[in-house]
Amino acid sequence: MTQAWARAACSHPALSGVSRAHVGELLEELAPKSQTARESALRERRGGDRRRAVGAGPKQRLVFVDRLLVTLVHLRLGLAHAALAQLYGVDRSTVSAAVREVRPLLAARVFAVPDRPGLRLRTLEDVFAYAGAKAWTCGSTGPRCRSAARVRVARAARAFVSGKKKQNTVETTTFSDAQGRTLFSGVVRPGRMHDQTAVRTEGIAEQFRRHPKVKAEVDEGYRGLANEFPAQVSAPPKKPKGDAPLGERHAWREQRRCQSSRQICVEHTNAEYKQWRPLQRFTGRRETYAETHQAIAGLVSDPSARRATRRKPGTELVLARQATCGHIGRDRALMFDLAEKLEFTVTSEDGRVLDALAHA
Repeated sequence: MTQAWARAACSHPALSGVSRAHVGELLEELAPKSQTARESALRERRGGDRRRAVGAGPKQRLVFVDRLLVTLVHLRLGLAHAALAQLYGVDRSTVSAAVREVRPLLAARVFAVPDRPGLRLRTLEDVFAYAGAKAWTCGSTGPRCRSAARVRVARAARAFVSGKKKQNTVETTTFSDAQGRTLFSGVVRPGRMHDQTAVRTEGIAEQFRRHPKVKAEVDEGYRGLANEFPAQVSAPPKKPKGDAPLGERHAWREQRRCQSSRQICVEHTNAEYKQWRPLQRFTGRRETYAETHQAIAGLVSDPSARRATRRKPGTELVLARQATCGHIGRDRALMFDLAEKLEFTVTSEDGRVLDALAHA
């Protein structure tokens, strides 16, 4: 099996998870960064400039495009390094080194901005600044956030045992816009930590305080955030008591349905993440999960940012024709003629209304 055949197979979207055009963009973006990082590491190891000509020393068994492809296949399918090594005819350690090299480069790309090619969102501050500016100019409802992507890890400590899942988990917080396009996904924390604790420790509440125009739809885990910022954060309505009247229970059900339909967009975002095997069940080292999650979320954000923005039509009523005195006078005459034919009585109140409209 030749490396050219393996390269053609791994570049297929069914294996890599991204289109071939996307692979070309990643190659053009990351190859110079990889070369710069390698030269910097070699210089630090040597303690100075190179003493031999360029090209001397051991050759790379996998060129950068192959190292990028094996990393993408590993992230997409969770395929073992040994299996990928057999595909390329190299040793397992070669594939492991390639994944360790390329995965940080993918994670450092962070998140694409919808309708703003070339810009990336790196931190929560960037997300809220972007959402605040968009809300000010376009009336956007801002980001949706929820705790998402609970991912199992092997042999975790007690802090990583989720009380809900009864399993070893790691949790993240995902922000998306109203169309389900990823804005940010991070704030990695142990599964035992409550969402409200993450809100305090990661500064999410402070960001809402600094950006009063940003609004968000959240799930039940962020109830405290909704109580603190009722004008900005919308959470599911509280369930009425058991002895509440039937009308109140029906109203609660309808309010919950409406809030869920507004918040479902972030569930669609999480569904895109779940198509990547490591975010369904993570079997690697816990220390590498944050980097893996950010690399996958950045890859998912690229095609989602290219989706066209859907503009909602306005609901303001517009008059078909402008009312004038002539129209109102003619309507008054028609009303009296019709009343006379049908033997109706036109009251003085009706006449006064039309006279007032005619002189308005």
